[in-house]
Amino acid sequence: MELLERSLAYTRAALVTVGPQHLSLPTPCDHWRLGDLLAHMEDALDAFGEGAGGAIDLHSQAPAPLELRIISLQEKACALLGGWLAARSPYVDVAGHPVAVDTIARLAAVEITVHGWDVGRVTGHSVPVPDALAAELLPTAVALALDHPDGFGRPLPVPDTAGSGDRLLATLGRCP
Repeated sequence: MELLERSLAYTRAALVTVGPQHLSLPTPCDHWRLGDLLAHMEDALDAFGEGAGGAIDLHSQAPAPLELRIISLQEKACALLGGWLAARSPYVDVAGHPVAVDTIARLAAVEITVHGWDVGRVTGHSVPVPDALAAELLPTAVALALDHPDGFGRPLPVPDTAGSGDRLLATLGRCP
């Protein structure tokens, strides 16, 4: 849960930089404007929040109206962390398949962190992903890139001297 908490803190710092003027700007995610990315992030928080209850049904609520989306994301992020801290089952049912809680938490942390970086990139307040956080997320990101190559973006090459943050982003199709 500490990893998830650090991911949420990193992304929270990016979310406070969003203004109405940013919502129609393109993101590092192919074909998405920032408003679209924020809606996706809200959907993901809904799904990961459901997981704390023991099952993810892969159907989320409609995203909040644009003017309320940042507030909604912040509220859902707090609820997500609280829900996972109170979770009782070691597994989450995802479409009929049991998945370990730790796996879901790591997937959530990758999703939250990388999209937090995306948000900061759009608003011009890009902060590098901390190397310690990125190093912990990198194995999960590699597995995501291998299992779901269209989920984030095709991996990009990085120099041998690249840090963990740059490797994490490049693994998921971002140009750090």
